[in-house]
Amino acid sequence: MDLRKLKTLIDLVQASGIAEIEINEEGDHVRIVNRPAQAAQAAPAIIEIPQATPAPAAPAPSAAPAAPSAAPASNSPSGTQVTSPMVGTFYRAPSPGADPFVEVGTQVKKGDTLCIIEAMKLLNEIEAEVSGTVKEILVDNGSPVEFGQPLFVIE
Repeated sequence: MDLRKLKTLIDLVQASGIAEIEINEEGDHVRIVNRPAQAAQAAPAIIEIPQATPAPAAPAPSAAPAAPSAAPASNSPSGTQVTSPMVGTFYRAPSPGADPFVEVGTQVKKGDTLCIIEAMKLLNEIEAEVSGTVKEILVDNGSPVEFGQPLFVIE
């Protein structure tokens, strides 16, 4: 992959605000991670180009999820909030006209699918991080969501 193409991809990732993009093209593998700007932090994008065998993806920084959970004030619901891992469009059901994955009051186990977030024409299933009961659904079906935005409360 030539450097002009990489530069264009980096610029697009920064301009769009998406958190991460991974591309496999003709044997080349590129992963660009856009980290939120922090005071005195280095470059906002990381590029990994593995040569022979692809290495496992590095885990996301642990500082990023802390910000959204600190944002809700005293009127925040009790329980565990499930937040959006990406920017995209929130869908409660697997297809239009289908029953939603969960409703308020639904018992879920860790790993159960709660919703789908469409990002760049890809449908990403969002799974429950904990077992419990869905106490609140914080986003309307078809609404745009931001990285770290609370989606559900599970108690």
